[in-house]
Amino acid sequence: MSLLKLYRLATIAATPFAGALLDWRAKHGKEDPERLAERMGESHRPRPGGRLVWLHGASVGETLSLLPLIERFIQRGLEVLVTSGTVSSAQVLSARLPAGAFHQYAPLDTPKFVERFLDHWRPDIAVFAESELWPNIVAAVRARGAPLVLANARISRKSAERWRAIPGAAKSVFGALDLCLAQDSDNAARFLALGARCVRIAGNLKFDVPPPPADSAKLAEFNGAIGARPVWAAVSTHAGEEEIVLDAHVEMAAKTPSLLTIIAPRHRERAAEIVEAARARGLNAALRSQESEPRRDIDVYVVDSVGELGLVFRSVGVVLMGKSLLPGGGGQNPIEPAKLGCAILHGPFVENFSEVYGEFAAAKAAARASDAPSLARAAHYLLSEPARMRKMGRAAAETVERLGGASRGIMNAVEPYLAQLAVAQR
Repeated sequence: MSLLKLYRLATIAATPFAGALLDWRAKHGKEDPERLAERMGESHRPRPGGRLVWLHGASVGETLSLLPLIERFIQRGLEVLVTSGTVSSAQVLSARLPAGAFHQYAPLDTPKFVERFLDHWRPDIAVFAESELWPNIVAAVRARGAPLVLANARISRKSAERWRAIPGAAKSVFGALDLCLAQDSDNAARFLALGARCVRIAGNLKFDVPPPPADSAKLAEFNGAIGARPVWAAVSTHAGEEEIVLDAHVEMAAKTPSLLTIIAPRHRERAAEIVEAARARGLNAALRSQESEPRRDIDVYVVDSVGELGLVFRSVGVVLMGKSLLPGGGGQNPIEPAKLGCAILHGPFVENFSEVYGEFAAAKAAARASDAPSLARAAHYLLSEPARMRKMGRAAAETVERLGGASRGIMNAVEPYLAQLAVAQR
């Protein structure tokens, strides 16, 4: 019996326990308790008439990367269903989806829930982001004859190696794709090796995503509270990195007593422990959820709110991107702060965004730090040399502008499928 058949049988056997699993996840903040039915393929929203495109991304980053495509599909007159699997992605999309698009949680990958979902929505074309492919969903979409496109496709070397260890399953999943639009040549080669049939290089959609918004009134309040203080931010940090940032703050504050460090962790539930780590170093720290603005006596301000990175990026000139300081990280996406003209700092472990950081390095739009002392030196230098900081920020913004255009290429690639839909509708 093949691995995929075993997987299908296992998910069928697990289906009766899905409710208990979802309840447990909801109690731990990992699911929206008001929308658990959506994870079982149910929907209270009727399917709109006309052609419908289904776009899916795993979490915040993947779904935001789909925004340029969403706009283009709406302009083409299609209805747009966007699914994701995390609470944070749903919260962010609620503020950023344009009129004509709507969000639902993706069903768990069990045959019963997937069929229920597809029976209701009947998508005319499915576009998934990066490498978010679930075997039962892929098989069900394929069985119904809807074109299946993997856009902004990328897969890490480690993930590709795991798939290569099960070549039969890999060929069944990746070979089911009608079209795979890879970010670059390295990713294209990996998908071809895994069995994808039609692979093209279309670029990185994240360069086309508009910068995160910020409420003008909140931004004015935030900047007013900061005043003339030197300020920098560490964003999308992971466990172990905040200690490095805090140690860097201590070193920098010896030269700049009024320094303000903003930390926006990748996982908000860790915010309280970051505050405790700061206080253990004798620093005055506060949470945004408890202190609306960073008071003058606050040294470290932890942003534990959703959808406010646009506010942070517009209020600072220097941003450290997290998940890059410790081995096994891989980096977080630096494109959003670059679009808003921030000078970018990062650690040595950025293989997930090696192309982007390579372009930044060539344009002198980013600087690397490996530990607290080097991070303190880099951040302090930029804060004390504002002309250099602004020059780096401009170089970052110009680099991401130059690398844009993937959304146009992707739409050109899927045009034959859209044309077929238009003919079928007539």
